[in-house]
Amino acid sequence: MYEYVRMTKANFRERRSSQTIMRRALPVCLLLLCALTLHAQEAANALPATHINRTTGSITIDGTLNDPGWQNATKYETWYETNPGDNIEPKQKTIGYVTYDDHFFYVAIDSFDTTPSNIRSAFADHDGISGNIDDYAGPIIDTRNDGKTGYLFLVNAHNVQYDAVTDDTSGNEDNSPDFYWDSATKIDNHGWIVEMRIPFSSLRYSGSNPAQWGLILYRNMPRDRRYQMFSNKLPRGKNCFVCSYGKITGLEGLPAGGHIVAAPYVTARSTGIAQDGLGQPLAYGNGAMNAGMDVKWTPNADTAIDAAINPDFSQVESDVAAISTNQRFAIFFPEKRPFFLEGTELFTTPIQAVYTRTITQPRWGLRSTGKFGKDAYTVLVADDRGGGSIILPSAQGSNFADQDFRSTVFIGRERHDFGKNSYVSVLASMREEAGGSHNRVIGPDFQWKGEHDTLTGQLLFSDSRTPNRPDLADEWTGQKLRSYAGYIWYQHQTRTNDFYSEYKNYGDEFRADNGFVPQVGYRSSYTETGHTFYPKDKFFSRIRVFGMGQYDADQDGAMLYRLISGGFGADGKYRSFTRLRYAYDKIRNGDTVFGRHQLLYNVQFGLKHILQFIGFSGWVGQEVDFANNRLGTGADVAINATVRPTDHLDIGITEDRRWLHVNPRSEGLPEGTLFLAQVERIRAVYTFNSRMFVRAILQNQRTNRNENLYTFGVSHHSGSLATQLLAAYKVNWQTLVYLGIGDLREVTGREGDFEPSSRQVFMKLSYAFQR
Repeated sequence: MYEYVRMTKANFRERRSSQTIMRRALPVCLLLLCALTLHAQEAANALPATHINRTTGSITIDGTLNDPGWQNATKYETWYETNPGDNIEPKQKTIGYVTYDDHFFYVAIDSFDTTPSNIRSAFADHDGISGNIDDYAGPIIDTRNDGKTGYLFLVNAHNVQYDAVTDDTSGNEDNSPDFYWDSATKIDNHGWIVEMRIPFSSLRYSGSNPAQWGLILYRNMPRDRRYQMFSNKLPRGKNCFVCSYGKITGLEGLPAGGHIVAAPYVTARSTGIAQDGLGQPLAYGNGAMNAGMDVKWTPNADTAIDAAINPDFSQVESDVAAISTNQRFAIFFPEKRPFFLEGTELFTTPIQAVYTRTITQPRWGLRSTGKFGKDAYTVLVADDRGGGSIILPSAQGSNFADQDFRSTVFIGRERHDFGKNSYVSVLASMREEAGGSHNRVIGPDFQWKGEHDTLTGQLLFSDSRTPNRPDLADEWTGQKLRSYAGYIWYQHQTRTNDFYSEYKNYGDEFRADNGFVPQVGYRSSYTETGHTFYPKDKFFSRIRVFGMGQYDADQDGAMLYRLISGGFGADGKYRSFTRLRYAYDKIRNGDTVFGRHQLLYNVQFGLKHILQFIGFSGWVGQEVDFANNRLGTGADVAINATVRPTDHLDIGITEDRRWLHVNPRSEGLPEGTLFLAQVERIRAVYTFNSRMFVRAILQNQRTNRNENLYTFGVSHHSGSLATQLLAAYKVNWQTLVYLGIGDLREVTGREGDFEPSSRQVFMKLSYAFQR
């Protein structure tokens, strides 16, 4: 939620055979060895610690500050505008209040506004706030005081909550985890106030009397620009965010643990399926009921144990559709299931060897996550019934194979912190399958950080025996596969200059069945550098010009991809973000190398009144027709918009169209448009209050192909039309009632008509018992 505060790896990216494995991995091993001998460089200038007073009175969470408990709370009256200004005095006054008692950590933020009518916020579901649209505020807390991981607790002016975990080691912010906490807001004639009460049982910390925590208070205020204000300075050019938090002391007598949450659930559903083919009547069974339970136990304040018995891992919202036409590699979708989200940052490593969505239908799962001293760990074991797909990677594309067999999953990672913001770690991942097949991955990773420099790397080794199921995949013949994967990247950045470089080396037979690794058998080098300007009193408040280059080759040295590119990115008025990039690249498809010229663009800006926000992204230029191995011209145009007719109704609109025009004269085929692929999605949510909403989703995904331009037989039309209607009442993320209906129709026939494929009516009831 603070996207423009810092420059991270995520901002930079868009997108001969050796005799032995160790020789291939030698450069990565040497760099790893060098990194482990480094010590942390000079730390950033430490801020004086702020003493937090224990409350001496009661506090009612109602959006007012007249309770006795606030009278001796610690005040934060000095704030800094970090965007678009560079740690300057904010345009509006803000005061923060922090205190605690035996069970709760309390924060209040009084956000003054000389024109309260400009306050922007809406009613929405949990996590349904946007930095470019909503006024919101709250604390970000580093309870482990490691300068790496922070818990975000943010609330907009209509009391919509957003919680997340931000992780400096990966540069990611993950809003999938949900925590138990309370808040209330009030808008008045001087601005707006948020009060919040966070149970210590929702936090992870060391001991009942921690020496200190990291804490920063945050206010977001979208007006003509997006203004971001914090309770301490955030130096530009520093390569971390959590490490810049102020420190707090005075926390004593905190709960030592022993908290238990048990959330049993029951579901009921009736499903109709077109068993005799599309266009035939739906056949309904007798309906199905299911039950299970999630349990979370915190034996001490820094350890959490999660257990799931027959967990309900169904999704109550469909994944956002993505165009897969003319795509060679698997598409990533984020994890949303609560069982996997405790300590989610520990699953994140440079090589994505852990992707918990590969665990599709577990009978049970058990997980422990915690920290002791400078060490953090997570261990997960699950019994998976199967039913999902496994990625089959290669150098030029990925395929899928059905996993219609049972397997046992183990994932574990242990991380040791050293210096100010550095660590070494080891990851182990195993999937043992019925019939004796397996996939085992193990190896170290590290990160070393100075004030302006970061060096990160990982080395993994895999040992696999494929299932003896050639009916599911050609490579599944029971064969043994052994290989490695290495990754290292270096980043240097100051206030105005940045440099980034990475190297990857994936062996041909490397597999990570518990992860998301869609490409193997290649080596890749990537470098990018940029310079940033900060104009004053201009349309753009930040302009970054950059250039980048990339070279990929397979393990035999044949070029797979080469890129030369440059462009600029900028933040400006109307809460705008603009990024334009010209790219000339060469890409291999089979034995043919094609050269492409493309212009890639991403333009976003905010508006007032009904149309709150709109963005355009995509590319235009040349593109390879990978299926028929030829070059064409085309474009991808994606439009995203947020429409708010009232504060209670939020409508998200997504439109994405991609097409390719070819002129295959050498093949004796006519010129024309090879395909037009499109996705339309409308997501409308009417929120009555903080606990109840109704949501409707309409999603159309369709591809129209010109059969005369293909060198093999294809369907003229393909696609689906999915609708969902859901009514929800939620006390929190585990005490809830869902009632819904979903309908899926698929394209059939030459005319491309939608015919019923399946329909489902469902109900879920879950209640969290806490002690």
